[in-house]
Amino acid sequence: MKITLKIWRQKSNRTKGAFKTYQMDHVSSDMSFLEMLDVLNNDLIRKGEEPIAFDHDCREGICGMCSLYINGRPHGPLQTTTCQLHMRTFKDGETITIEPWRAKAFPVIKDLVVDRTAFDRIQQKGGYVSVNTGGVPDGNEIPVPKKIADEAMDAAQCIGCGACVAACKNASAMLFVSAKVSQFALLPQGQPERKERAEKMVAQMDAEGFGACTNTKACEAECPKGIKITNIARMNREYFSAMLTNYEVAVGAGGD
Repeated sequence: MKITLKIWRQKSNRTKGAFKTYQMDHVSSDMSFLEMLDVLNNDLIRKGEEPIAFDHDCREGICGMCSLYINGRPHGPLQTTTCQLHMRTFKDGETITIEPWRAKAFPVIKDLVVDRTAFDRIQQKGGYVSVNTGGVPDGNEIPVPKKIADEAMDAAQCIGCGACVAACKNASAMLFVSAKVSQFALLPQGQPERKERAEKMVAQMDAEGFGACTNTKACEAECPKGIKITNIARMNREYFSAMLTNYEVAVGAGGD
């Protein structure tokens, strides 16, 4: 199949970028999208041109490194990661537009690569549990109802790719943060730091420059792991509960 690619090229976040057009012939429909870009880069290297920079790692849909905005949708036309998208999804002769994630909190590093360390900083504020290390306990040592365990596992499927931010007109990270808060809030191991976790992670999210949630559900529609916006409702409950507790403590201590 033959395709035309319009790809965003940008040397750094300090320089202006622009779309550049590339023609590709003999593209196999069995190629993954990233394999197609590999072939294009090989052609560019043979011509003495600079290859296109794009994020990738496991290519199995679990690492969250994929970050391509394809034809106006994060990860492309299917609800999956870019690395699991195949060229048979597109038609012969089609023009494919490829951009990086567009968000203030995700500055462009080069071409299609963006800096998503804002997610790391949010995670560092509370996306963990503090436990004593030692021997590995039995998996069923603490009984957890199956429904609760399933909900926690569903939230834990988030791979932190940032598609929710790219899909949102406000560049909100609420779906990502709520998934991380939910997976711990639902389980016994996450209870000791439950209140401070929600408060600190939300504060860091705001500090990073992500937008507010206006319930358009675009994040849920584009999430390759199917994270539900019910997690956002849970995070809001966790956050307001933490704020109320802190207020009651301050009042009890004689504060304003």
